Amino acid sequence: MIVPMGKGLLHIRGNHSSLLVGKALHRFVLFIETCSDEYCQTVEPGDLIVVSLPEDTGTDAARMLLELVREHHIPLIVLPKTHPASKRLKMVVSVAPEIILACDIGRGTHPEQHLICSSEELSGMHLRTLPDELEIESAPPHLLLTHLPE
Repeated sequence: MIVPMGKGLLHIRGNHSSLLVGKALHRFVLFIETCSDEYCQTVEPGDLIVVSLPEDTGTDAARMLLELVREHHIPLIVLPKTHPASKRLKMVVSVAPEIILACDIGRGTHPEQHLICSSEELSGMHLRTLPDELEIESAPPHLLLTHLPE
């Protein structure tokens, strides 16, 4: 499935969970912080910035989080797999040209940006950036796609 994007945001909603997808507007360095290391990743214009809401808590906070990464370049924090806070995270972020959704990784525990924690209903979806569009592969048939105003 190919979806027009432009500079706006796309809300992808399943029955019980959702994603908020935007694109990077300019090049910047994204810092990814772990307990023992720091990784630097170059983000190119058009790369995807995806906020996963495994419990579909609404888009207001997700929109703020997406903009904090896209416009203010806040670092991403990666928790150890055993950290108790990962169970309390309501949303997580990944930034990459292609992102795969997976329900078998802990929230906020995966430093590789091509993967993001999702609910089971969205697990296996593959998002890929295209010029002014988004390609969605392996999407469940019941998705609701909504373009949000900038």
